[in-house]
Amino acid sequence: MPKPRKQGYFALVLHSHIPYVLDHGRSPHGTDWLSEVTAETYLPLLDMLFRLVSEGISPKITLGFTPILVEQLADETFQRDFVGYLQQRIEAARENQRQFRYEGNTHMRGLAHFWEDYYQQKLEAFLDIYKGDLIGAFRRLQDEGHIEILTSAATHGYLPLLLTDNSVQAQIRLGVVSYKERFGRDPRGFWLPECAYRPRYAWNPPIEVYRSPRPQLRKGIEEFLAESDLRYFLVDAHLLRGGQTLGVYAERFKGLQELWAQFQREYNPERADRTPYAPYLVNSSGLPMQPVACFARDPKTGMQVWSGAHGYPGDEFYLEFHKKHYPGNLRYWRVSWPKDDLGAKQLYEPYLAMGRVHDHAKHFAQLVYQTVVSATTEGDQPPVVVAMYDTELFGHWWFEGPEFLYHALKQLHMHPHVEPITCDAYLEKYPPKTVVALPEGSWGEGGYHWIWLNEWTAWTWEKVYEAERLMIELAQTYGDVEQVQTILRQAARELLLLESSDWQFNISTFTSRDYAEQRVNYHYSRFLHLASLVQRVAAQESIPVDDWNLLGEAEERDRCFAQLNPKWWAAVEFPAAEREE
Repeated sequence: MPKPRKQGYFALVLHSHIPYVLDHGRSPHGTDWLSEVTAETYLPLLDMLFRLVSEGISPKITLGFTPILVEQLADETFQRDFVGYLQQRIEAARENQRQFRYEGNTHMRGLAHFWEDYYQQKLEAFLDIYKGDLIGAFRRLQDEGHIEILTSAATHGYLPLLLTDNSVQAQIRLGVVSYKERFGRDPRGFWLPECAYRPRYAWNPPIEVYRSPRPQLRKGIEEFLAESDLRYFLVDAHLLRGGQTLGVYAERFKGLQELWAQFQREYNPERADRTPYAPYLVNSSGLPMQPVACFARDPKTGMQVWSGAHGYPGDEFYLEFHKKHYPGNLRYWRVSWPKDDLGAKQLYEPYLAMGRVHDHAKHFAQLVYQTVVSATTEGDQPPVVVAMYDTELFGHWWFEGPEFLYHALKQLHMHPHVEPITCDAYLEKYPPKTVVALPEGSWGEGGYHWIWLNEWTAWTWEKVYEAERLMIELAQTYGDVEQVQTILRQAARELLLLESSDWQFNISTFTSRDYAEQRVNYHYSRFLHLASLVQRVAAQESIPVDDWNLLGEAEERDRCFAQLNPKWWAAVEFPAAEREE
């Protein structure tokens, strides 16, 4: 009996990112943050993927890793610290067991034993199965054809708001170079940090002191991707529809309104119906260029998982993230009801939670099928439902998330009408032919740039812009001066870390404002000091020992991207003005 024809495809896309935290504090926002997410998300994700493979199921997911996250996971210092972190968690669980046994609390004692087993299993998997090399394990899954791994901007810089095309070029080029080194092949897809896109247009910075009487023609983000032989990127659905993305938040910050006004003068929205269930080619220049496609996030599957009010993670039987037991910071309670009253939380019951996982996975698979059935595409091209999430949601924020993914992928693998697929594989089967121009925006609140540019973060962009300009001058002047190359590379690292979008996000959302502000000021001041050192060494001045010590400290603390090339900042390889001519 012939197999039934597939009516459509499902592409699960996970975006993995933690800013550079090695040697920048321990807890709660330093190295322990990375260790916690590794124990609760990255290791369980690997276990889940290999579990499916062992059962004869190829997961076919698209998995993004930011280069800065890869650098940290591959760092030997982190690998040693992670083992210590897991051992501390095991001991905390044992100490809790002793406490609960003394108190006669049988339920919590059992949960403490659950946590001891959990972290012991993670320790054994990390050391014995993966040999401490998580990136190598993910690479093996890609080499065997089970997943596709995306690259991204080097340090998750918010590309549309960077001052110069030189900086955008460096972020993307380093993302591609580091991917080749770690994964042994050329990347095909690119995750835009925060799904933030900017088309080609005459641009003036949103920070008043950096505006000029004459806006500068800037390249569309897709032009940089094409130059690096990348085939596609991903956006939120509202960008594909081409409508208003300014958002109500722009009314609160003048710089956002001015940016939108600049863009709108040159943007002619196409009124053709666009579906989020098919990829499109993107070209904002109107000039010949290598094709670059975009996929759009499906809002239905996104809401079902992301929504705090209606999504699966809010189920009353799942583990409560916010309430922890001291000492040890282990979690013993479930979401319960009412959800906002931490004092009324009931104790976690793992077996009940796993029962809800089965129900939600089945519901999700049915939702995907219903979406496929109702989706429209051009011609006879089957639709693809692209479900995009932060990887850290699964396990870290939603403890049962990896198990949910296991059952959902298994359900979809067995579905008669829906086939899981990677984004690149879908492009191979069904190359897009329709070219569109996208508006400017992101997947952030309000659909535009407000989370990253507002009254609380404007000062950070002044520092980023100053450092960008100075880095270009340094690269142009000293890019071939051999005796300053070590210092120049370290200055570039500090600029890249300064450009991380996490600092503005954490300031705006109040999640770790003090830490984010401290990191901005640290990398800014470190960059300026190294820039001065470059100039003084090139001028053959006598350099105090303290300055050399500072360089050594910076190289030890911010030791990412050995393959970095300062010349990437010296000039834009294909300037927008030249193409315009």
